[in-house]
Amino acid sequence: MKVWLIIVGVILLLTGTGLAVLSHPSFGLWRHVSKERIQASPNYKDGMFRNQLPTPQFTGDSASTRRTLWRFLTNKDTLRVPQEPITAIKTNLKNLPTDSDWLVWFGHSSYLFCLDGKRYLVDPLLKPEWPSSMMLKAFPGTDIYRPNDLPDIDVLIITHEHWDHMDYATLRDIRDCVKQVVCPLGIADYLRYWGYKDEQIFELDWFERLTAEGALTAKRSNSVNGLTGAAGLTITCLPSRHFSNRLLGKPNQTLWASFMVEACGRKVYIGGDGGYDKRFTEIHERFGAVDLALLENGQYNASWKYIHTTPEDLEKVILDLQAKQVFTVHHDKFALSVHPWSEPSSVAHDIATKNNINLLDAPIGTVVKF
Repeated sequence: MKVWLIIVGVILLLTGTGLAVLSHPSFGLWRHVSKERIQASPNYKDGMFRNQLPTPQFTGDSASTRRTLWRFLTNKDTLRVPQEPITAIKTNLKNLPTDSDWLVWFGHSSYLFCLDGKRYLVDPLLKPEWPSSMMLKAFPGTDIYRPNDLPDIDVLIITHEHWDHMDYATLRDIRDCVKQVVCPLGIADYLRYWGYKDEQIFELDWFERLTAEGALTAKRSNSVNGLTGAAGLTITCLPSRHFSNRLLGKPNQTLWASFMVEACGRKVYIGGDGGYDKRFTEIHERFGAVDLALLENGQYNASWKYIHTTPEDLEKVILDLQAKQVFTVHHDKFALSVHPWSEPSSVAHDIATKNNINLLDAPIGTVVKF
């Protein structure tokens, strides 16, 4: 009898611990899910969001997938992580002027930029707090910015729900200094659960456009009014080739996206995460010359070639898009794959030299004019 009591006690303890862990707000398991717009989306088919092209999350057979995962979990290759602190600069972000266009990168895919007097913050990950800190360990020297270092943010842009792009602790702490949020379908449910107000959030499907002329209409269409700002400011939600899954539950229940920000005759393309396809040529055909493209470059693997940009495809992305200036992200802060940590920057420099590309490359925290 004692043995059974101990077993039951252990089971109850583990169950209670598991429930307590999963109740943490960052998992978002208890959020209210607004299904109406999601299910009405042309990109939501057979119970989940779909890419424009068939996109397996992993390539190769199941054995190679298991080997890839095992290699990632057990690889002790010192090249994956820098042995010395990475150069980073601590800039006083609150003192930066808004009368010029600039970019400050925080490492990985987090950055702040100013365009036509407005500050845009993209995929901020600035607070190593449990549980994300268990999965994301910053390289030495890179973790120098915190949420309270940020100025007031005119527009927060979230590209998708993955932990390295949508960080609960950071979003919680910057909530009061964010005026408006732009995100793909399904992300708003997390934000509301984390304390953001409905009137702050603009949730878009692919090819929907958000403009700064007039009040938000109740009926969403390909042109959605309501963004605060000067006439001519437009944010367009565009496809990427990726996937979504916060951790548990059915995959691909929120959308992933890239974005084009247009203001005062200038264009900034926010690439988000995703593998190569025809969208970059189509974006160039639709928008013409882009002044600055922020492109994924890092955390790639041959087994993930459809959901991340590989070195072989980065050159095609840049040439298809034909941006005037390029800044690559998704590297130099975390080791989420097995490639050498410095390889993405080296690849980008080789491509830029070969094709005479204006590559904007600067240490974390540097103010880059564009």
